[in-house]
Amino acid sequence: MMNRIIKTPLFGTILFLGLSINCFSQESVAFLLWTQIPGSIKNDSYKEEPRLDSQGNRTGILKVIKPTLMPFLVPNTSDKNAAVVICPGGGYGVLAIDKEGINIAKWFNSIGISAFVLKYRLPSDDIMTDKTVGPLQDAQEAIRTLRRNASKWNLDSNKIGIMGFSAGGHLASTASTHYLDKVYDSKDDVSARPDFSLLIYPVISMEDGITHNGSKENLLGKNASADLIAKYSNEKRVNENTPPAFLIHATDDQAVPVENSINYYLALKKNKVASEMHLYQNGGHGFGLGVQGTNTDWPAACKSWLIANKIISNLKKE
Repeated sequence: MMNRIIKTPLFGTILFLGLSINCFSQESVAFLLWTQIPGSIKNDSYKEEPRLDSQGNRTGILKVIKPTLMPFLVPNTSDKNAAVVICPGGGYGVLAIDKEGINIAKWFNSIGISAFVLKYRLPSDDIMTDKTVGPLQDAQEAIRTLRRNASKWNLDSNKIGIMGFSAGGHLASTASTHYLDKVYDSKDDVSARPDFSLLIYPVISMEDGITHNGSKENLLGKNASADLIAKYSNEKRVNENTPPAFLIHATDDQAVPVENSINYYLALKKNKVASEMHLYQNGGHGFGLGVQGTNTDWPAACKSWLIANKIISNLKKE
């Protein structure tokens, strides 16, 4: 509901060593996702902090307590714009919010799509009564928030997608396959189903031999039951109502096996869900918008897919 949104900018809380003035300016307009976070445990000793490299540059955010959405609205006001919620990766232990969040949002703006970077809670028994649903609660509420505010932000409520990188891809695919799960009291009937999903070197499965073990342990714990593993192995949750998907993966990914994307794609194909997958010979893991190698083609391929599926017009300019 509209009263869930806190419009007060989060000034003074996000200026970390190494951030540029432009980055800070954008982050200062982020707003809180919740007025009351579901399933939260008060823990004064648990505090958000940046992960910094040896030069003091931020490479991620740790221990997220208060989830936010950071808006990047396109200036076009003559048409209703498509929008994407972006879920950065980081193994459910950190958020690579710059490389897999802010930089991606700016690219979306360049092709006429409004973007919202989701700073979601990282699963933790220290601050959550059930850490397995904490990130999904945030993703569902983010989708609903965009739809509730579609008129205000000039969004097309039927073109609200979700994107995820690595573990963020697991969250995005979870949002795409568990959107009917009642993981909190939403107090309205606004749909949490994304209209499309963009999954970039995603973790999809929690099954041994294919999953990313760090993501699995952080989300489900060290001794997850077979039922819980199956529940969050999202290739098993695909049906004919799963949103269309665009998938990217590098064959030489040593962190998240390429079979995560392949198996999800095959499940989409089996259920006749429109989908496209690009598998690159090289690129490894965590290449963001692309590094040297064949994987640098993926943003152009993604734009073409968005045009082909009528999410954006081919008249949009780079």
